[in-house]
Amino acid sequence: MKCPQCGQWNRGSNPRCLRCGADLPGAEGEKAPSWRAGLKDGAPGVQHYRMDEYGETDATEDAREQLAREMADLKDRKAEGARKKARILSGTAAVRPAGREAMDIRLSQGTDAYWHTLGGADTGTTRRMRREQGSRTVVRVGGQEQPEEDVRWDDSRSFDPLWAEQEAYAARWQQPSGHAPAAPRMTSRQRFFKRLLRTVTILAVAALVGLCAFFGYHYFQERSAAAREERRATVIVSMLDDLAAHTVMIPGAEGAQIYIRELHTAYIVTGGYATIEIPDHIWYDDIEELRSETMTITLTPFLKSAAGRQVPMDLIHYDIDIPLSPIELITPDSLRTTVSAAMYTIKINVRPGSRVTINNVDYSDTINTDTGDLSINATVQPNGDNEYRIICRSQYCRENEIDLVLYREPQEIPLDLAADTYTSTSMKHMQVNCTTLPGAMVDVLSPHSDLDITNLNTTGTFSFIAEFDHIGDNVIEITASVAGKKTSRVEYTVYYLPSPDVYTSKAWPLNKADDYSELVSNISIRAERTQVYVITGSVQSFLSEKPVRAIIYTSEDGLSRPVLLENLSKTKWEKGKFYTIYADAFSTYDGMPWLIARYTY
Repeated sequence: MKCPQCGQWNRGSNPRCLRCGADLPGAEGEKAPSWRAGLKDGAPGVQHYRMDEYGETDATEDAREQLAREMADLKDRKAEGARKKARILSGTAAVRPAGREAMDIRLSQGTDAYWHTLGGADTGTTRRMRREQGSRTVVRVGGQEQPEEDVRWDDSRSFDPLWAEQEAYAARWQQPSGHAPAAPRMTSRQRFFKRLLRTVTILAVAALVGLCAFFGYHYFQERSAAAREERRATVIVSMLDDLAAHTVMIPGAEGAQIYIRELHTAYIVTGGYATIEIPDHIWYDDIEELRSETMTITLTPFLKSAAGRQVPMDLIHYDIDIPLSPIELITPDSLRTTVSAAMYTIKINVRPGSRVTINNVDYSDTINTDTGDLSINATVQPNGDNEYRIICRSQYCRENEIDLVLYREPQEIPLDLAADTYTSTSMKHMQVNCTTLPGAMVDVLSPHSDLDITNLNTTGTFSFIAEFDHIGDNVIEITASVAGKKTSRVEYTVYYLPSPDVYTSKAWPLNKADDYSELVSNISIRAERTQVYVITGSVQSFLSEKPVRAIIYTSEDGLSRPVLLENLSKTKWEKGKFYTIYADAFSTYDGMPWLIARYTY
């Protein structure tokens, strides 16, 4: 608080300023401290007069005089108190018996009494204080008990501070019932929380220790795993000579030799690793009838010392994938086909150099070494399903197989074409020989001439000349009937394609706008007559792979007049390459002419 007279800052509890002694504002209204009433104001001290710049005077008592008087009074009272204390102590020492200095206070938890022992039990100074219901006190002095009001004390022993302290102590612990207080007991709730706190503490410490052990174990496990990983061989998928392979890198000291038992070869460590490139096919080339898709490879390395001793190293394991031998079924189009002739041509395409068996018969020698095409004439019996299992094993691959079913309806009247009947020809006429039940009635439904049934009633044989009226597939259709039996029917397809000199000589050009417009306008008539056209240009794009269909632009700049060509020639087309193609009209596709290519140059 700031003094209004001199501007000195004082504590809020001070009634007056410490510098000038003036009353501080607000001090009168507050509760005055207890010691303030004991202060005595003496006679007025030295007066000081102050005069301001306007001539006004102010007489104020010197605060230092007042403070000096108060300090002198305090000093006198302290001296008086010290003298009174000395008198009390001297009187107590005179009445205190021997051994009193070793005070022992014992509280006996009797029914209604407290025992205060001053000194030893044999000194006769044991006192007993008992408080009855009427607040009556019994004092035991020198082994005798008597009421306190009957005990007479000398003036020198009228006040014993030690006894008063004992009495106050007993009164503080005295209960209304007169019984000594028992030790404070905890409630069940307090005991429960204490046990809970102790259990939680134990569990927390155990959990902390467990976590430390867990993380420590995993830390050292990771360290050891990392160390083992650094010493472990590395296997990487790679390619070697355009074939699948694996590269194995085994760590070791520079210049050391590592011997692989399975490869019968030693490798030198260079750059910290012995690098080994292993083709995958060497592990299964010699395995017959290989069908598994994968194989687990195990390498057994040895570290060769300078003395020639071989120290075994950790085994190396890795898996390889075994590719499937490629095989493509050209004819028929599906794995189950219905046929009506005794002979059916099966065509497949495999990788050149493959080994192919059909129903356990090896046809590997008949595979085209350039294209991988294979064609066989299968005999189809009229007894329902005729099954053909085709197994192919290509180099660096596992076996692949397909199951083909040719269904031929069972016949009550046998009717077959000769086994040497051609499936394709460049001639427009072809003689066909047939066999049926002697005496049966035969009928040739397809274009033909010169039907010969001379031996039909005796041997059941007959023949005729088949005529092919269009280029491509021509169906020969024959029936045989006998009264009371189901009519037999045979359909045989022959692919007719004139020789190149005959076919190309009939070709019309298709490199001008007028030619292209004429073909688009009369495509149905040209397709019926199988009109041949010559197309020159480069392949722009492919629409399908089986059959191969490509788009070629016939304009001079190669940007317009597109045609769709289906490749039935023996030449494999490539995108962007320039060809001269001879094809016959077939139909339309998406507004452009659709032609069947027979020859490619």
